[in-house]
Amino acid sequence: MRRNIRIAKDTNGKPIVVVDAIRFKGKRNIDWDEVEQYLKQYVGAFIEIAESKEIIYIGSDLPDEYTGSNYTAKLKGALAKAKANAAQGIPELIEIAQNRRFRENLEQKHHKNAKFGWYRYDTRFAVPVFDENNNVLRYNVFHAELVIRHSENGMLYLYDIINIKKETSTPLEQ
Repeated sequence: MRRNIRIAKDTNGKPIVVVDAIRFKGKRNIDWDEVEQYLKQYVGAFIEIAESKEIIYIGSDLPDEYTGSNYTAKLKGALAKAKANAAQGIPELIEIAQNRRFRENLEQKHHKNAKFGWYRYDTRFAVPVFDENNNVLRYNVFHAELVIRHSENGMLYLYDIINIKKETSTPLEQ
């Protein structure tokens, strides 16, 4: 499957994943089943975070959690479209992740799959905005948090991407 993804630098020299194609379109609703099917291609993959050299695995729970989480259900409009299209750049979003933070596991339902807690990392991505002739006008830049579970087997797994916020201060030019 062809992916139109690249890692670029913003105007401040910070890494950002650029999604050059809008695969998941929708003015009102995103077809999350289609996004879930797309995400299944990553299951079994592992990606190294460039900054820390940690290995993050993609488990079989990612597609369902990414598309069916409470966080995703609350997303509307541009943020829903941004999360759906960010799915195209999962490996690169992990690769540029920074600012690791730990959270203890507090929920019994995650006793095994997050036995050693959770980590959050910051990541950033950009999606294009097109004009009526399908030319790129600009890119909207988003900040997001990767939720990583530290499982009973000691491995780190991507669980979801949350807290997606549009940035206004660091534009990305074509």
